[in-house]
Amino acid sequence: MNVLASKFKEVIYSVLPITIIVLILNFTIASLEFAVLVRFLTGAVFVIIGLSVFLFGVDMGITPIGNRMGSVIAKSNRIWVVVAAGLVLGFFISIAEPDLHILANQVDSVTSGLISKWSIVLIVSAGIAAMLALGLARIVGNIPLYKVLIALYGIIGILSLFTTPEFLAISFDASGATTGAMTVPFILALAIGVSSMKKDSKASEKDSFGLVAIASTGAIISVMVMSLISKTDKITEAPENHDIVSSSVFGLFKQNLPKAALEIFLALLPVLIVLIVFQILSFKLSRKAFRRILMGLLFTFVGLVLFITGVNSGFMDVGSLLGSKIALLDNKAYLIVIGFILGLVTILAEPAVYVLTHQIEDVTSGYVKRRVILLTLAIGVGFSVALSMVRILVPGLQLWHYLLPGYILSLALTFFAPKLFVGIAFDSGGVASGPMTATFILAFAQGAANATESATVMVDGFGIIALVAMTPLIALQILGLLYKLKSKKGGVEKSNG
Repeated sequence: MNVLASKFKEVIYSVLPITIIVLILNFTIASLEFAVLVRFLTGAVFVIIGLSVFLFGVDMGITPIGNRMGSVIAKSNRIWVVVAAGLVLGFFISIAEPDLHILANQVDSVTSGLISKWSIVLIVSAGIAAMLALGLARIVGNIPLYKVLIALYGIIGILSLFTTPEFLAISFDASGATTGAMTVPFILALAIGVSSMKKDSKASEKDSFGLVAIASTGAIISVMVMSLISKTDKITEAPENHDIVSSSVFGLFKQNLPKAALEIFLALLPVLIVLIVFQILSFKLSRKAFRRILMGLLFTFVGLVLFITGVNSGFMDVGSLLGSKIALLDNKAYLIVIGFILGLVTILAEPAVYVLTHQIEDVTSGYVKRRVILLTLAIGVGFSVALSMVRILVPGLQLWHYLLPGYILSLALTFFAPKLFVGIAFDSGGVASGPMTATFILAFAQGAANATESATVMVDGFGIIALVAMTPLIALQILGLLYKLKSKKGGVEKSNG
């Protein structure tokens, strides 16, 4: 219970800043209806309890399953087993990711069903599966991460030349949304399980990161290919119609709780089936250990249901309303500054960020402090949300104007940054864009785009997750270069002494 209490304390410190910012905005420049504000505060309670229980469940259930599966895959020493396992696990874990369903629902809604929810979910899951298989094969085959990433982003660069602005935004957003609360802990544990079988401890440390980065490129490539095959020249945009003020305070919670429960149950069912199958064939865990993992899965289920219900019922509406109200103010600088602050604090409430930062500290034996990673991520994401607000306000400024130089710089840094930090940076890009970004920040951007005459929700309202996923690549590799300089300086001082 001490572990659960520490998680609870950690989460309160994370969610409190967002809540305070919303309250300050409500009493100053963007007043909200009483019912909406109460719903937001109720949602905050759901998020705090849900996130605490979820993180506790991940430690008990998801991480041990991923670690053991990674070890089993690596022990087989057969490339076809590694590839087959990557394809199956990648597809089922991705299809179950709540963040992907949130984004797919928003795309379906904004395009009046022209791009259906399930077409996005299935196509993205297939892309993730293919890239997860490639990523696992890379670890086993000792192929340098930066070479694989340069090749994959080269393919993305070529495909982007033929992709419409609408699909470009959706493809990069899908990449960020897929690597969420469910997928990241499993993929990270899988990477550690496979890489820990290596005899070289340095190679093992480096290969523990990078699998999330490779897997997430599958979402971008698959949606871009989908746009080329479907040849949809013009996507019709549905008008925004959210009657959120008149609905009852707790009506949305009652409506969303069973939906979230079903969604998360379907999310965890494949994991449960895989656990049972592997327990019979390979794991052979003791009854006590097996029961502990099952208990962990139950905690994960309860936590995610409460978290997703809180986010969908309390956070999303407020995000959209604030974006709209602030965009209508005469002084447009408010939108950029508030966007930066929201990006800064929202990243602290992402569940997968906690999983990754703890893992970085564990794998590097405390050399890379989690607080340093968190601060670097927060600054990077703050800038990305601010830049997205600039894109909404400035006519003619397009998503690729940010993504092209950003990814060129990210890939150039892979040649100079320590290889451990390359993996950490590209994993963090996917992890930074979790359920809080896919809901609160995306809703904020869409509210702002809807209220800005020169912007459209379909083009300017999407793409924010793409920027949130890109800035950590640059920020953390620069941090890696600083660590490199620090260690060199320390070495020089030592030798002089």
